[in-house]
Amino acid sequence: MAFTSQFFTADHHFGHQLMLKFRPFESADEMDHYLIDAWNSVVKDGDIVWHLGDFSYHAEARTRSIFAQLRGRKRLILGNHDLDNKGNIRASIANLAWDQPPTHYAETKQNGERVILHHYAMRTWSASCHGSWHLYGHSHGRLEPYGRSRDVGVDCGDVGYAPATFQQLTASMQDAEVAA
Repeated sequence: MAFTSQFFTADHHFGHQLMLKFRPFESADEMDHYLIDAWNSVVKDGDIVWHLGDFSYHAEARTRSIFAQLRGRKRLILGNHDLDNKGNIRASIANLAWDQPPTHYAETKQNGERVILHHYAMRTWSASCHGSWHLYGHSHGRLEPYGRSRDVGVDCGDVGYAPATFQQLTASMQDAEVAA
């Protein structure tokens, strides 16, 4: 049986022209190709990838094409750009073959540690006072880690636009203060 890794990432914004103001790409197509290559450079077919929101800004056909090119079993924590103006999941996101139904919140375990997943950063989270971890997106690397929480988005300087494992994301945070 093959070993399965779990990865965490957020804020790809595939096809979103406005992201070019903050990223070193000339076009959305160039950005999309780079992000696909970065993803596939670390993720194997059987791996699980938790995407913490803001997956794609493309129409349904292009979003489906990008989704099909990405390795792994993909799970989505909904971000603000995954929803329409009424708060419903955009069809271009809802109709993808996610490993499980997209949701606003999830909990998982990594190395026996409880991990809380949400698109937005929280000051406190479930079991934060007991040492749980919180991974989030949305802030595009502009928030410093707080306690045992951190941004996992592709714009964070230490991830190289690629999904990262829990161990990679928390290696420098093992002595982080437990949040109240």
